[in-house]
Formats: sequence, structure tokens, C-alpha cells
Amino acid sequence: MTTANTTTTDTTTTTAHAAKAHAATAHATRTTTTGARTAEAAAVIAGARERIDALDDRIIGLIQERTAVSTVIQRTRIESGGRRVNLSREMDVLAHYRDALGKPGTALAMTLLELCRGRV
Repeated sequence: MTTANTTTTDTTTTTAHAAKAHAATAHATRTTTTGARTAEAAAVIAGARERIDALDDRIIGLIQERTAVSTVIQRTRIESGGRRVNLSREMDVLAHYRDALGKPGTALAMTLLELCRGRV
């Protein structure tokens, strides 16, 4: 009877040690991947990164939608005898992004225009 109890206790102790080791490894991994020095900070950073990932997915979807709309505009303009690109409109877009986001906004707008241009 004592042997069975000892075995059960040993198994429970081993399981508890394994759980603690796993938790320590998970904590170390989370703090290492986030650069945080505490578990609390790592949790905040991990949650914020999940939100950023979700925002990035939405932004990518919006860029894809913008590209599709731009394709319709380009196709319609070309079919009516116009040019594929309307430079004055692109300048308006650049100014809009610059006014809202500063100089980096101009670079972002240039990238968006490049992504949307020439799909027809």
C-alpha cells in the first residue's frame, strides 16, 4: 500500500514539476519574443501585437479593395479614350496623405499608388 501511495505521490510531484517547467519555458519564450522583462509586460505586448496583426489584416483587405476600385477607374478611363494614369489626381492623393501623416504619409501614398497603378 505504501508503494502505491509513493508511486502516486512521485507521479504527482513529477507532473507538478513538469507543469512548472512548461510554465517557466512559456514565460521565457513570451518575454523573449516580446522583449519584455516581466510576465505582465509580456502579456500586454502579446495582446497589443494580436491587435496590430488584426489591424494589419484589415489594412491589407482595404488595400486590396482600393486596388480593385482603382482598376475599375483605370479601365473606364482607358475605354473612354483617356490615359491610364491621372497625374493631377495622384498629386491630390499624395497631398492628402502628406497632410494627414506628414512626410512618411507621402511615402505610404506613393506605395499605394504603385500597388494600384497599371492593373489594366
